[in-house]
Amino acid sequence: MNTKETVDLDFDKNHLWHPYTSMINPLPVYPVTHADGVHIHLETGEKLIDGMASWWSVLHGYNNVELNNAIKLQVDKMSHVMFGGLTHQPAVDLGKKLLDITPHSLTRIFLADSGSVAVEVAIKMAMQYWRSKGNTRKNKLMALSKGYHGDTFAAMSVCDPVNSMHSLYKGFLPEHYFVPAPKSKFEEAFDPAERDVLAQYFDKHHLDIAAFILEPIVQNAGGMNFYHSDYLKAVRELCDEYDILLICDEIATGFGRTGKMFAVEHANIEPDIMCIGKAMTGGYMTLSATLTTDKVAIGISEGDAGVMMHGPTFMANPLACAVANKSIELLLKTDWQSNITRIEHCFKVHLQKLENVDSVANVRILGAIGVVEMKQTVDVAKVQKQLIEQGVWLRPFGKLIYMMPPYIMQDESIIKMCNAIKSIL
Repeated sequence: MNTKETVDLDFDKNHLWHPYTSMINPLPVYPVTHADGVHIHLETGEKLIDGMASWWSVLHGYNNVELNNAIKLQVDKMSHVMFGGLTHQPAVDLGKKLLDITPHSLTRIFLADSGSVAVEVAIKMAMQYWRSKGNTRKNKLMALSKGYHGDTFAAMSVCDPVNSMHSLYKGFLPEHYFVPAPKSKFEEAFDPAERDVLAQYFDKHHLDIAAFILEPIVQNAGGMNFYHSDYLKAVRELCDEYDILLICDEIATGFGRTGKMFAVEHANIEPDIMCIGKAMTGGYMTLSATLTTDKVAIGISEGDAGVMMHGPTFMANPLACAVANKSIELLLKTDWQSNITRIEHCFKVHLQKLENVDSVANVRILGAIGVVEMKQTVDVAKVQKQLIEQGVWLRPFGKLIYMMPPYIMQDESIIKMCNAIKSIL
């Protein structure tokens, strides 16, 4: 008798709402039994190379023994305790580790429970800071077109105003200012005219702007746009000149993904507020952090409220903090920069040549990110099915087929993914 459990796909289809999909005509889902290393194992027997690192979070691969043990050790002590009025060693240890690797001016840490919440907290910090200073006019944000910062309301309001969800929630979302997306590419010459355009926006709107928010160097879910570090420098300089806070959303770019520990290091700048998440726990649990400076933290605390007005139930969850500590330890004790360089080189050798394919508009590579932009929108269901048949798991969106693999992935698996993409084009 076969006692093997199977996922009830009918129940899933009729009752479980998956991200960005319809309940009338949902995209196909594939039942997973287990995962190890860089592989996801399907119930139907396929063993897939995971080129997505589960939405860019699984740095060290699945079922990592050290990360498993970190959770096992912590769960016997406590799985959770409220952070209001209490504290614990995993949170303190994580705070120390974060201060060691993030920009030096960031000294205060708010531990939240997801990337979107980290952005919400960052926006509230900026708004509260200026209110505490007695400036109630600075209640708007400035953001980049083609940006993405999350799906909650404040985060949505600073995502790309054309290609995101603005039109669905018009009248509910606060309206902010958007500047054109950066055009100067990461490895090409910087066009100084872009700074002039930025300066015009700052000059026109600075009295209303509390903060400028952007994803440093790589605009991720908004279109995988890799832009020049001088653009980021220009934003920092203009924020200083016009007395505007700079929020850098490093949720996707942090912990080495672009070849630097944090993408702001490409421009040698430091933000006033920085959001991190995703890879912080090695993809094991949801956890995020919003870091800020003494100036912002003390400014908020000196205001009428006297406190930061936010406090998630699972803030600083001990299990999540424990596995985050171990994940950061694992990252730092490996030669992670050489590993990212190796992945980048493999992409450049085996992915770059796809630019010669007629249906391909562009191929771009930075660190452990490889992107193929098509001339036409990708049929997600069809492409995923073809990739699975070749033992590869990717999740295209829009015109993009892209890879952001675990750092432990070896060249053989990267080459297999590149060849799989080539074969379906």
